[in-house]
Amino acid sequence: MRKPTPTLAVLISGRGSNLQALIEHAQRTAAYRIAVVISNRPNAGGLDLARDAGIPVEVVDHTTFTDRAAFDAALAERLDGYATDWVVLAGFMRVLTEGFVERYSGRLVNIHPSLLPAFPGLKTHEQALAAGVRVHGATVHLVTPALDHGPIVDQAVVQVLDGDTPQTLAERVLALEHRLFPRAIEALCAGRVAHAGSLAMVGAASQPLIMNIPLVDEHYGQKA
Repeated sequence: MRKPTPTLAVLISGRGSNLQALIEHAQRTAAYRIAVVISNRPNAGGLDLARDAGIPVEVVDHTTFTDRAAFDAALAERLDGYATDWVVLAGFMRVLTEGFVERYSGRLVNIHPSLLPAFPGLKTHEQALAAGVRVHGATVHLVTPALDHGPIVDQAVVQVLDGDTPQTLAERVLALEHRLFPRAIEALCAGRVAHAGSLAMVGAASQPLIMNIPLVDEHYGQKA
C-alpha cells in the first residue's frame, strides 16, 4: 500500500519567499503537501502566495494576546486542527515558548540565515561581516528550546566577497535558502534524517550547496 504524502504546516511572518520555494518544490516533486499556512501577521505577503496555490491559510495575530504563552497556546490549538506531520518555520519571527517547542519536538523545523552554531539570533549578516568571516550561509535545523541550537539537518555556503554589505550578502544567502530548504524538508519527509541529542544524521546526503566558492586555491594552486 502506498504511504500517504507527508503534510506540512508552514508558519510565516512576512513575504514568504521560502514558502514559495516550498510550494514550487511540492508541486514539482509531490514529496510533501502543504496543508496550511499560518501567519502571526494579518498582512503577511506570504498569505497571498498560499491562497494563489490553493492552500488554506490561518492568522493568529500575536498583537491580540497578552503574553507569549497565550499566543503559543492559540497557535498550537490551530495547528492541531490540521494534524500535520511537520511544522515548518519559514521566516516566522516569533520566539516560541519551551512548552510549544516540546509539544512538537522532533517535527518542528526552522531555517536560519547563518552557518549555525555561528551567529544565532537576529542581524546575522551584520554579525558575519563584523566577525570578518570568509564564508557565510544558511542552516536548516530541528528546533529545541535553546534558540537556534537544534540538530542541524542541512547547510549551504556562500563566499563573503570584498565589498559585501549586509544587503548584498543577505540576497545571496536567500537565493541559496530557496534551494536548501526544500531539499532538507524532502529529506525529513522521506525519513532520511535521524537525530539523537544535539546531532542529526542524514542518509544518502546530497552534495553540499556551495555558491561563489573558488574551486582552486590561488595561493597553493590546489583544489579547495
